[in-house]
Amino acid sequence: MYPAAPGELAKETAQITTGVSCAQDAVTAAREFFEAVRHPDLDTVLFFCSPQYNLAELGAELNALFGDVHLVGCTTAGEITPRGYIEGSITGVGFSAPGFTAVSEVIENLKDLSIATVREVVQGAIARLDQKVPDRAPGTTFAFVMIDGMSQQEEQVASSVFNALGDIPLLGGSAGDDLSYVASYVFQNGRFHSASAALLLVHTKHPFKIFKTEHFSSTGKKMVVTAAGSDRRVEELNAVPAAREYARVIGLPKEELNPLVFAAHPLVVRVGGEYHVRSIQRVNDDDSLSFLCAIDEGIVLTVAESGDIVQDLASQFDELRSSLNNIQVIIGCDCILRRLEMERKEVKSAISEILLGNKVIGFSTYGEQYHSMHVNQTFTAVAIGLEAD
Repeated sequence: MYPAAPGELAKETAQITTGVSCAQDAVTAAREFFEAVRHPDLDTVLFFCSPQYNLAELGAELNALFGDVHLVGCTTAGEITPRGYIEGSITGVGFSAPGFTAVSEVIENLKDLSIATVREVVQGAIARLDQKVPDRAPGTTFAFVMIDGMSQQEEQVASSVFNALGDIPLLGGSAGDDLSYVASYVFQNGRFHSASAALLLVHTKHPFKIFKTEHFSSTGKKMVVTAAGSDRRVEELNAVPAAREYARVIGLPKEELNPLVFAAHPLVVRVGGEYHVRSIQRVNDDDSLSFLCAIDEGIVLTVAESGDIVQDLASQFDELRSSLNNIQVIIGCDCILRRLEMERKEVKSAISEILLGNKVIGFSTYGEQYHSMHVNQTFTAVAIGLEAD
């Protein structure tokens, strides 16, 4: 483990603790992470871990160390830690009593997702939280969801969970696997699950604010989805094979299309008066495009252009600090395509310093959940302040 940074190791008086281990061995990593976030009144731990670990060993050791503490987490496409951006680590946040009380649930078998089942799971979680906090007031609870990023069910999960939550706000991220796009996992009830979502309800006496930011604007270059499949695959744009038409519109040869290009030239759709990114995952052999979110025929997609990602994030945090005093931690879901853009523009270290300076813990995602929507290429987060005297 890295030497402790100021404030990185848990203090017995702190109700929010954070930590990171970069040990390559799963058992060692779990032990170092435990030492970093442990607290005598620990209620819940939310963690984000590299898929490079032996997940069975990691899960078993975490269970043994944390005992009855709620453990919820997921695999990533990179971690945001108390030392900035890292890959190949485990990081997370510990929530302790009396400032925090939480419950968690898992929603399994996402391929056969039932809205009724989701509602039953969510309402059961709310009922259990209300048993723990009988006088729970409005505005004191938020929901954090982590969804298997390979399930292709994020839209349905986010919408169904949000509708069942009532007045509880929702945010979250899609679990990743370091851009392998093979298998990603969420952790709840003592083990890692695939084709599942982990839901965490957090009640707190501390003030908090949920927000998201993106740094794109429309170019006015539009394309209509004229053929699309049910597996997030767009076959045609403007009645032309999708990859060829996308390449033509952005002015590049089709052979040069790759994740870095997708990050630099995202497609957006207008919903409710706002533009939302619909990120491309890859080019397929038949010149179709696979997306990280659902795309329907008839949708109008617009090419967006990137603004200053560093200034955008810095301004967002400046505004946040003006509305929420004494920020203790920010739990962030940061799209993997944002990180690829940072690397291409050589500003990753600058962003990492901003995240570090604003106490951000989180992960690089395969998409983000914000209220009822599954979105792409955003930084979506919850900031938690200090309880008022």
